[in-house]
Amino acid sequence: MSIKKQHQHDQNTDRIGVVFFLNFSFTIIEFIGGLLTNSTAIMADAVHDLGDTLSIGLAWLLSKISSKHPDDIFTYGYYRYTLLGALINGVVLIAGSIWVLSEAIPKLLAPEMPHAQGMFWLALLGISVNGFAAWKISKGQTQNERILNWHLLEDVLGWVSVFIVSIMLMFFDWPILDPILSIAFTLFILLNVAKNTRQTIKIFMQSVPDKEILEAIRNKLNSLEHVSAIHYLHLWSLDGERHVLTAHLEIDQMISATEQKHIKQKISHLLSDYSLAHTTIEFELPDESCRDDLSLREPKA
Repeated sequence: MSIKKQHQHDQNTDRIGVVFFLNFSFTIIEFIGGLLTNSTAIMADAVHDLGDTLSIGLAWLLSKISSKHPDDIFTYGYYRYTLLGALINGVVLIAGSIWVLSEAIPKLLAPEMPHAQGMFWLALLGISVNGFAAWKISKGQTQNERILNWHLLEDVLGWVSVFIVSIMLMFFDWPILDPILSIAFTLFILLNVAKNTRQTIKIFMQSVPDKEILEAIRNKLNSLEHVSAIHYLHLWSLDGERHVLTAHLEIDQMISATEQKHIKQKISHLLSDYSLAHTTIEFELPDESCRDDLSLREPKA
């Protein structure tokens, strides 16, 4: 790992660490506040935040592990540990959202009046703490940090809803607003987290991270002089941020070592715009058979 990338990874890990300690501290405050205010929304968010704290702590640990250098066991490095953290966080967040819905929906039939003033001040604190944490983690680019950001955005929206409800309950006897807004923001976050978790699973299954990038790379390689066809063009991602590319290029005639070197330099230039952590390009000269199955050959467009 280069010094620049190592520094960036350290920053990512530090951001997750800050978010973990903020979330852990505020979860304790939430449990106390939920009991004192008798608010369904606050207690639901407190339990949900407990799951968040555990998953964020795990993400922090896995992020530290992912900085280890490649070895004989993990030859590509440990980057995918951050992806594992993203997957676990997504599952925890989905499970937590389902739990919140199971608690809030019955309250629609028998709503209880919470302590509005206590909700108001706790909501202000919640918006401030979670808002800062969400801003802090939003600077990250890894799949792990994207999932964590949704954790925190859910918390911010939750506290905004609690803030709005607390103000309205100071003037109107409408306790049903507490579970209604809890359900609304939970459904919104559940939809977005499910989408991000689906993307994480696709990366785990080594799907193409971006079809447009793959097509652009295919076109650029096809445009190279002396390249008659391409097969075994594979693009997958280590962690949603660093990608891996392999390809077999068929050369239309015997070319010198100097010409091969020129083609390699051209490839390096053409692919410089993409986040490719590892690139393996193999040349196949005329009448040279491919060591692998030829059934997946792709004719040159």
